[in-house]
Amino acid sequence: MPTLRLVGRPFEGFENALQRQMDSFAASVDADVTFERDHRPLPEIHEELLDTGDIADGRYDLFLCLSDWLPMAADAGYLEPLDGRMAADPPEDWPEGWAESLRGLMAYDGTTYGVPYHDGPEIFHYREDCFESVDEQRAFREAYGRPLSVPRTWDEFLEVASFFTRPDEDMWGTVVAAKPDGHNDVYDFAIHLWSRGGQLLDDNGNPAFDSTEGREALRYYHDLIHEHEVAPPESVEMESVETGQFYADGKAAMMWNWSGFGAMAEDPDSAAFGRTNYGLIPRADAAAGEHTSLTVCYGLTVPAGSEHPDLAYDFIRHAASPENDRITTQEGASGTRFSTWRDPEILRSNTFYSILEEVNTGPVNTLPRIPEYTELNEILNEMVEAVVVDRSMSVEDGLAEADERARALLE
Repeated sequence: MPTLRLVGRPFEGFENALQRQMDSFAASVDADVTFERDHRPLPEIHEELLDTGDIADGRYDLFLCLSDWLPMAADAGYLEPLDGRMAADPPEDWPEGWAESLRGLMAYDGTTYGVPYHDGPEIFHYREDCFESVDEQRAFREAYGRPLSVPRTWDEFLEVASFFTRPDEDMWGTVVAAKPDGHNDVYDFAIHLWSRGGQLLDDNGNPAFDSTEGREALRYYHDLIHEHEVAPPESVEMESVETGQFYADGKAAMMWNWSGFGAMAEDPDSAAFGRTNYGLIPRADAAAGEHTSLTVCYGLTVPAGSEHPDLAYDFIRHAASPENDRITTQEGASGTRFSTWRDPEILRSNTFYSILEEVNTGPVNTLPRIPEYTELNEILNEMVEAVVVDRSMSVEDGLAEADERARALLE
């Protein structure tokens, strides 16, 4: 009896959806098949499986791979190329059923290594009831001399966040995931950089973040917590799931975060239930400023060394079907197919899906698709940690040191 072994991060949405998909797969195939799931924190997966190469030692047949890691894992030979299997027996509607931005995240150097399973992108979440309150509108106009409206620029965002920050009422203008885990802290810096017209790398692949836009981005992120104090001080200890829950608990008026956390806010037991709306992430009020987003995704891949690569691919095809992609969404993760994003039932229960297609096919950014990205990411993570969390370095010194290290890495 074959056993397919999967490794991926712990997240209730993933775990519940995968269990349903595994159960239905086992019931649908001729061979008796069982599954084992190993859910580990992201830093542990990176340090114990990717850094060591043990992801490809034959222990696992399926890897729910973060798109940040895929170029390195593919370049190192840790993943099975899927092009041959996909040409012979592709997932239903492949490739037209998925946005190009997501398909690209599951490929490296012209070869496909995975199928998207769970998608961001990052979008703007806000408490619609706060903005529509007549009392709040009146008070805001008296304080700022303009109407209360959903912010379109970062300057407007800061004013609105300051207005709604009321610590004695356990209410904050915003919340950010600044925990130095190499994920949202780096993503937040990137979003602020891009929204000001900056870049992580230039067109020649050289570091470009130690710039005027980079200094503005990192300083703004630092100041939200420490100077303006519109985000709770515990933001420096919170990762993305915790900030999504913080917002769902009714403790923040706004946040930019993964679209999937709208599912938390729209849970009937959430304090934000029926009170949340979505929009574009603010931009800098400058000629180069633009409303941008970041998309990363988790994809189902087959580690090199798998004992059952064909059967593992069959499961990937199964999980990628329209029905199972809907299950991914219904269980609290975020499906990746156009058919799910456009499904009337999904839209009724998860209104944030109404902008997923626009964001994923619009000016959405991805992180550099280079094998060295995981090392570059750690450099950026340590920069944000030093400047924003430990406050042991200035914005200027943090960026300069990170730039020097990045150039040594990429030269």
